[in-house]
Amino acid sequence: MHANQPLHICVNGVQQTLAMSPEASLLHLLRNDLLLNSPKYGCGLGECGACTVLVDGVAARACVIPAAGVAGREITTLEGLGSAGLLHPVQQAFIDAQAAQCGYCLSGMIMMTASLLAHTPDPTELQIRQALSGNLCRCGTHLEIIDAVQRAARLMAQARTAAAASPASQASQA
Repeated sequence: MHANQPLHICVNGVQQTLAMSPEASLLHLLRNDLLLNSPKYGCGLGECGACTVLVDGVAARACVIPAAGVAGREITTLEGLGSAGLLHPVQQAFIDAQAAQCGYCLSGMIMMTASLLAHTPDPTELQIRQALSGNLCRCGTHLEIIDAVQRAARLMAQARTAAAASPASQASQA
């Protein structure tokens, strides 16, 4: 058995220092130590996607990542993606598309979608299906989820267009 060691980590924009066992998973740290409920324990093998978070902006399975492996990196959970007053476009799109039934997979689906759209702003349906293929939904809301991803892509494109057309953006280009 190893002694707890200090771990410096940034979660949802907040620097944290925690005493962690080197064997602890990132999921354990997020749920048990930081009391963040969005990443779920599904399979414990990185196969179902319920525990998906962003590590430096890239989707990752928190259940199979040692907490020590993310020292000094930026971790984003659903709680850090948007806020109650200002939802992230992906969160808004999932609400608009009514893409949840039981909700257990939802956090992982949203985080995977945010990662996909950050790297592929206008994905095809095939790209969406491929990106989400490792995120399982037992309730069968796959069509609504695909619709939500497409809606999110449109919302994010509209936001980029509006930002480019803003007077502040035009002034900086002059």
